[in-house]
Amino acid sequence: MNFFGKLIGKNEIFFDLLEEGAQEAKVSVDLLEKFLRQMDDGKRPAGLDDFVQARRKEKRIRHQMTEALTRSFITPLDREDLEALSVALYRIPKQVEKIVERLSIYPGRVPCEMFSRQAELMNQAAAALVFMVKQLRKGTTLDVIREANDRLQYAEAEADKVMLEHLRTLYVGPCDAKELVVLQKLFEMVEQAVDRCRNAGNIVVQVVLKHS
Repeated sequence: MNFFGKLIGKNEIFFDLLEEGAQEAKVSVDLLEKFLRQMDDGKRPAGLDDFVQARRKEKRIRHQMTEALTRSFITPLDREDLEALSVALYRIPKQVEKIVERLSIYPGRVPCEMFSRQAELMNQAAAALVFMVKQLRKGTTLDVIREANDRLQYAEAEADKVMLEHLRTLYVGPCDAKELVVLQKLFEMVEQAVDRCRNAGNIVVQVVLKHS
């Protein structure tokens, strides 16, 4: 069902920007996984520059979306949906950058093995989101979007379970009060990043529902 066929033409820019935004969000998640692997291998990660660049690129994409909306009379999707999805995508690399900032100043040994599963699930969620956003350009069926969204929702639900299991380990383990508080906050921040992928996916689902 090609429900955007009549409008695509000169409005390809909106799909371009959404796809670039989704891909940049995925890049930031890939960088986080690489960062954790380097730490786990005892290597010194290469700093925050790549994460800062990913967030800045996403911010630039968001500003380009705002400019395109201002200059266009007709848009392939409702303006509020384009703006909402663009903002939701921007929040993903922004959250990932915050996570890495905290990890980089962690005073002890970062238990990377405890973060690796959450990061893996975040990557699954981001990959599903990229797929969903790309479907908007060509038009899609609700079944296709629902199937991809199911993968995203599964990753988010599993990330919740992993976080709870990690918290249970912290609460009964030997770590001191300061370490418990710091790690709990980090686990929650990683979970929030997965939630942001879910939130962006929910917007895509709403858009497709609106046009189906």
